[in-house]
Amino acid sequence: MEAVSWIESKRKAAPLAGFRIFFGVMMLLSIVRFWANGWIQKLYIEPTFFFSYYGFGWIKPLGPFTYLLFIICGLAAVAVAVGFKYRLSIAVFFLSFTYIELMDKTTYLNHYYFISILSFLMIFLPAADYFSWDSRKLHTEYVPAWAINSIKLLLFIVYCYAGLAKLNSDWLFSAMPLKIWLPGKYNIPFLGDFLHKEWVIYAFSWGGAIYDLTIPFLLIWKRSRVFAFVLVVIFHFLTGVLFPIGMFPYIMVVSALIFFDANLHEKIITFFKRLFRINYSPISTLERTTPKWKLMILSVFFSIQLMLPWRYLCYPGELFWTEEGFRFSWRVMLVEKTGYANFKIVDRTSGQTFYINNSDFLSPFQEKQMAFQPDFILEYAHFLRDYFSTKGKEVEVYVESYVALNGRRSQPFIDPSVDLTKVKQSFAHKKWILSFKDEIKGI
Repeated sequence: MEAVSWIESKRKAAPLAGFRIFFGVMMLLSIVRFWANGWIQKLYIEPTFFFSYYGFGWIKPLGPFTYLLFIICGLAAVAVAVGFKYRLSIAVFFLSFTYIELMDKTTYLNHYYFISILSFLMIFLPAADYFSWDSRKLHTEYVPAWAINSIKLLLFIVYCYAGLAKLNSDWLFSAMPLKIWLPGKYNIPFLGDFLHKEWVIYAFSWGGAIYDLTIPFLLIWKRSRVFAFVLVVIFHFLTGVLFPIGMFPYIMVVSALIFFDANLHEKIITFFKRLFRINYSPISTLERTTPKWKLMILSVFFSIQLMLPWRYLCYPGELFWTEEGFRFSWRVMLVEKTGYANFKIVDRTSGQTFYINNSDFLSPFQEKQMAFQPDFILEYAHFLRDYFSTKGKEVEVYVESYVALNGRRSQPFIDPSVDLTKVKQSFAHKKWILSFKDEIKGI
């Protein structure tokens, strides 16, 4: 009975409507910010080569039309916020935002992935049944409990997996990589005077792990909810000040409001009504039933979200070193890696050997990311093979690479004797990654 209540019982629709509004507004601000900082030009127009996700090599920037893609995404965010043609708008937002995310793997961030899967989830939610353009004549004051609880569940997964990932020896017992990052923030008013102190760094490290593991439970419990929200605001304010992670802290703060009762959201909606002088008086109410196919899709969706972060167990070696199964697993800000990758080209016909100046093909940001990520290195090697093939040369490509992980000394990273042109891109274990000469204990 409890499971049925969690899924099918009715809840006031205001929290879902409020979440829809805040989501649309936050996404619009993110698009505007990205455009205003010139990042569309810098990241998607100027480079001549783009790193792709395996299986999505066909997704590339669209030249000058990339700006149009961002416009479509921004307009879809506005339509989502006001609830105009909601199903179409959220689907367009999901497709356009995810396309943007997939254009170049170099820009991967956990919160971009979060926005993609959240917007996919919202396609199936009745988020525009109340206080929206679509519901100005026909609305519902109640929605199935699963519609609100599914967002809570996704936030649970994000926080809990982020906390579990922090239960490793580098984070807890060496305070890495915070010990590298925080002292460099000395110019921050007031905080900067303390960020070089070891006890402060360890407090941030342990506090971050405890926060991630406990905050969803504190939010779900009514008695601790207000206190938990204060913690959410403080935590994400600090991360926003200390680290360049864009709109993510603000997105997580407004997302946490979904845990509050409908009364708060009704007050927020009333504020919007007064601010924009909205006369929202639907003529009649709507009763919705939940089709089984929708629950089946959401069951598959959440099963994937629960299992995907554990796929690293299928690979041998240290995860932080090989990064096999690292992405899409909520391992947030756990790694500081720097690398050096020098590519040697051998002409198979003449035997001539020469080295590549990576800046001839990659932007500084792309080169930095490529130097310590094996799948980047392999894709770049294949690009070099294809590039010289257009010049009428058959070549072999080798790489001499060194990587430093979380403050350790640089170690050889890729087997320099392996011709990377003969290695196929796949999800198989990359045997040409050299072993990590240390151990990181943890989950």
